Amino acid sequence: MKIALMDSGIGLLAAAAVMRRLRPDADLVLSSDPDGMPWGPRTSQGIAERALYVAGAAASHDPDALIVACNTATVHALDALRAQLEPGIPVIGTVPAIKPAAAAGGRVAIWATPATTGSPYQRGLIRDFAAGAQVTEVPCPGLADAVQWADEEAIARTVAAAAALTPPDVTDVVLGCTHYELVEGAVRAALADRTGGAELTFHGSALPVATQALRRLGVRPEPELPATGRLTVLLSGRLSELPPAALSYAEGRLLAAGDNAPAIG
Repeated sequence: MKIALMDSGIGLLAAAAVMRRLRPDADLVLSSDPDGMPWGPRTSQGIAERALYVAGAAASHDPDALIVACNTATVHALDALRAQLEPGIPVIGTVPAIKPAAAAGGRVAIWATPATTGSPYQRGLIRDFAAGAQVTEVPCPGLADAVQWADEEAIARTVAAAAALTPPDVTDVVLGCTHYELVEGAVRAALADRTGGAELTFHGSALPVATQALRRLGVRPEPELPATGRLTVLLSGRLSELPPAALSYAEGRLLAAGDNAPAIG
């Protein structure tokens, strides 16, 4: 079984690491776009064009499914990606975990990029799935870029700024950008100071999207299987290795450690 994941940058590491844990036997193809990032400031058409290019590079390695491990690409390019690749390759998009976060009816904070915060897309998810909860949208300018380059000072600064905008009585936090899941520990620490150490529930998309991909393929998680899965890294279509910044995160190190076979040609 071979699973491809795509994103503009290293935000795909979170879902890839979950997939590696769920199915250690699965070959993974990680396709990102350092030449074209960031995608956020592009027009919708521009995002779709880059997403189609990155997806096409992944598809050339004949995966059984493609995970769009990027909220921005899911919003602007999911229909185009499915039109191009399905039914041959199932395409699974990433949606912020607003519905499960709001299920308990608590106080929800949605950390997202400035482009997503207040967008019709996110407001629609809040309207449809969070009507019974108090919701605060928290813009996080610069955080995705700081994570992408593993800039610890910038991560600390941008996380602190977003924490200051988060209500102190928050109960649930949605990490609405796949990059943010790589620094969940830093977010937890900042919000612990903000909320006086109150217990918070965090909601990311990595586990749900990986589980959905396996469901689409009709297979189940088998974490006990031998770690025989191989890793292929594509950077704007070029066969490469994980970038140095990826190894700053536990997810990247997990994937690198499990790369016990040659890249898939």
